[in-house]
Amino acid sequence: MILTLFFVAAMLMISILLSPLSNRIGLPVLLLFLGVGMLAGQNGFGHLLPADTETTFMVGHLALAIILLDGGMRTRAETFRVGLKPALTLATLGVVITAAITGLAAVWILDLPLIYGLLIGTIISSTDAAAVFALLQNRGLRLNQRVSATLEIESGSNDPMAIFLTIVLLELIIQETPPNALEAVWLLIKQLSLGGIGGVLGGLLLAWLLKRFALIDAFYPLLVTAAGLSIFSATTLLDGSGFLAIYLMGVIVGNRKVRRMEDILQVHDGLAWLAQLCLFLMLGLLLAPEEKMSHILEGVLLGTVLILVARPLAVALTLWPFGFRFKEQLFIAWVGLRGAVPIVLALFPLMAGIDSAHLFPTIAFIVVIMSLLVQGTTLAASARWLKLELPAEPKALQHSALEWSDDTQHQLMVFELDGEHWTPPRSLTGIRLPDGIVVCAVLRNDQLIPWQETLKLSGGDRLAVIGPVDTEAALARLFSSTESIPALRENVFFGLFELDAAIQIKDLQTSFGIDVEGADSQQSLADYVASRLPNHPVVGDRVKIGPVTLVVKAMQGDTIIRVGLKIS
Repeated sequence: MILTLFFVAAMLMISILLSPLSNRIGLPVLLLFLGVGMLAGQNGFGHLLPADTETTFMVGHLALAIILLDGGMRTRAETFRVGLKPALTLATLGVVITAAITGLAAVWILDLPLIYGLLIGTIISSTDAAAVFALLQNRGLRLNQRVSATLEIESGSNDPMAIFLTIVLLELIIQETPPNALEAVWLLIKQLSLGGIGGVLGGLLLAWLLKRFALIDAFYPLLVTAAGLSIFSATTLLDGSGFLAIYLMGVIVGNRKVRRMEDILQVHDGLAWLAQLCLFLMLGLLLAPEEKMSHILEGVLLGTVLILVARPLAVALTLWPFGFRFKEQLFIAWVGLRGAVPIVLALFPLMAGIDSAHLFPTIAFIVVIMSLLVQGTTLAASARWLKLELPAEPKALQHSALEWSDDTQHQLMVFELDGEHWTPPRSLTGIRLPDGIVVCAVLRNDQLIPWQETLKLSGGDRLAVIGPVDTEAALARLFSSTESIPALRENVFFGLFELDAAIQIKDLQTSFGIDVEGADSQQSLADYVASRLPNHPVVGDRVKIGPVTLVVKAMQGDTIIRVGLKIS
């Protein structure tokens, strides 16, 4: 027992310490975790950890639930405005298309019966956005909201479809009287409806509990975890989609004003990483023996079909009606990163005991490795190449939420002053700060100096400020170092000129001599740009007018408020 505990703790520690290699060598950190598990298994240490099928199956379900709960709490409600319909279409019809094309390829590549090939295609059809956004965040990427919203919502809602298809195909294989089409449709409706109802009711109840009960600070994250797993388990026992339920529960809680939300998110970020780490370590141990890797060539061929044919076709057919640009479709297709879900689904055939059951986790393992190596290492570069990366938003050096009432959202922010902008030293007199800002103190040469309006600030000073949460970006532009505010990149992306979107077209024509054909001269710039776009405008959208390009720079809800002007 103690030896097993030591082995598990040592593996976790080694994996975490190796994680900085992810940024240095460009490999996804999950691949490092998988490698540590395989290395331990190959050297005979795997027997110290019970990495059998049932244990891995249980760990996989628990890990997926925690990952989806964390992802749901980080999904902002406004993303549903621009990404709900395309994401749900991609998460349902897109999964079916991906599974069908990959399944037909598996029939030919692996010489399998049609039903077995479709089962393999279904198992590897679901994406792992938790790994995707971990990679994008580590690279410091900020994506076009239309793309990021679609990927976020798809990741939380495509698992039920993949699980449903897997269960139906397994039933067709093992049952003497397999379910008919009506029964299969009823199973899908029951999974989605019970998952949706359970998630919404559970989220509302949990949000109420978090507001109603005053707990020890450390108990808030634990309450969220326990409630999430309770809803997940109860919904699954009722034959609903527990994965959809826990994701929706996270979305509802994450978008409501509840106590200690920042602490909850911080703890669950660690829990989500721990869940992925444990899952990939277990997979490495389970699939370490060399005899289970006898289908590498077939797995690589199938992964190639999935990455280059099935996923792109599914994305093109499902997102084209929603007006996505070709570059956006191409990136979403490339971000179809495989990870935790195929691993867990590949264990279903083993649990069912069907013929050639060992083939499914082996193929899933090879496809996941290939996806992490090929797609995972090129996500950041592909986003930049396709020009879908937005300039990074400036942020405070540190910030901490102040929860002194239920009706206010203030935080303590610390900004480091840029030497170039604050040389020679000067005070804040004459500088217009956002409303509701209170400057508290200055840290200079490790000495805390009480704030005075006449105090002159210099480069290297750290300024402590209390203010509304939505003022952070504006303050960061005034105070933060130039390293954290890529002003030059902003000018390159949005253009040197920034325009108020409320101005009329005639003002644009007068000021810049631009002839806007077919436009009402009384029309506002915001309405004109929105009318030229095929869907909801988001920051980064572009409209070309002769020698200039108008770039959406800032939004307020559905309304464009600032537009950048680039001269070609």
